[in-house]
Amino acid sequence: EPRPIIDGGHLLRQLEQYVRNGHLKPTTLFCTADITNLYTMLPQDESLKILEEFLLEYHYEKVQGISIKVILQLADLVLKETAFVDGNKFYRQIIGGAMGSPF
Repeated sequence: EPRPIIDGGHLLRQLEQYVRNGHLKPTTLFCTADITNLYTMLPQDESLKILEEFLLEYHYEKVQGISIKVILQLADLVLKETAFVDGNKFYRQIIGGAMGSPF
């Protein structure tokens, strides 16, 4: 069964549980992936919809005391209010999000 990892602390707790259950063996393989330019390619509205579906599917009502509604509003702000200035021109990013953004 797939187990989503929420953050680094959650990863450590999952690994500790994995060890306690006797699942860590010399043949255990771990994998990570880094997708180049992922943030700049994510469709904003679809990303927000996927986040909402994830939170609902795993029955999150709050995350660290923050409601799903507020989490979605903050994610919308992070994704859709990315702007920068180059020279004398102002740009707003309309596809994806900023590299290294908290989203």
